[in-house]
Amino acid sequence: MYGRFPFILIFLTLCSLICSVMSLPAQVYIAGSDGIAAVVNNEVITLSQVRDLSNVREQSLRDLYSGRELEAKVAESRKEALKDLIDRQLVLQEFKKLQKDRGATIPDYVIDDRVNTVIREEFGGDRAAFVRTLRAQGYTPSQFRQIEKDKVVVQAMRAQFTNDNNIVVSPRAIEKYYLQNRQTWASPEQIKLRMIVLRNNESEESKLSLAKEIRQKLIEGADFARMAEIYSEDGSQETGGDWGWIGRDTLNEQLSTIAFSLKAGEVSDVLEMGGSYYILSVEARKNASIKPLSDVQEEIEKRLVQEERSKIQDRWLSGLRNKAYIKIYQK
Repeated sequence: MYGRFPFILIFLTLCSLICSVMSLPAQVYIAGSDGIAAVVNNEVITLSQVRDLSNVREQSLRDLYSGRELEAKVAESRKEALKDLIDRQLVLQEFKKLQKDRGATIPDYVIDDRVNTVIREEFGGDRAAFVRTLRAQGYTPSQFRQIEKDKVVVQAMRAQFTNDNNIVVSPRAIEKYYLQNRQTWASPEQIKLRMIVLRNNESEESKLSLAKEIRQKLIEGADFARMAEIYSEDGSQETGGDWGWIGRDTLNEQLSTIAFSLKAGEVSDVLEMGGSYYILSVEARKNASIKPLSDVQEEIEKRLVQEERSKIQDRWLSGLRNKAYIKIYQK
């Protein structure tokens, strides 16, 4: 029950690391063991916070890259992590201003509900186990509560300045997006294919003769699946030579060209390729198609709303950055 929680706790912590150290003056860290990544107004973001936030991403990068390329990717990841931490700090500082000027607040019951949800869902309602796990991670319940509060603050502030009710997407914008991105909703041509494969491990004449005999039986009405189960020598033998619905890129070019030239219900000639003989049968076809605008209009509208929300959020955050004193030390 408790095994998953350390990961959840780490995730929550990484999302809101600012709460535990950023409220202290910058000079506290100058003499400490942790370096300064940035100062946002009078609050600090440490190198360890950046590394912690970037750590999950870096683990994936190490599986994909090495050497200088890995170093460059890690540096880029940490740069993005620092940007995220700076933005979060700016949002929290903006909330503090609203608290002071307008009395903005987050009701205690909202935070209580979030904490209780974690206890209920991750610990089966066992508060003592929850507290033990927090202490094992080096946190107190009050610190965890502050982490949750900061998350709520950031979510609420972002929502306030990116209210979907203020975003209107016109039918013309939806149509334009659809025309520019029609291939997004395109379905390629497909065929439902069965195949019999005979490996030429005997004399060429005898195997070719068998292949022609099988094809003749198929033309005369023999069941393709049954014939494949008896004679085919590839991996689809047990399923009656069934390849299911396939696109043009499933088979090699030669086989694909022949297969897609067949009509539904048609059987190919015996094909020789790479020392094997092939007999193909197309059971059904699906022509290439594109979903009409009416089917994807709602999806497009949601995408455009999300894009506009991101633009509004970026403009808002840019305004906060322009008004703030931000000093970046991380290289």
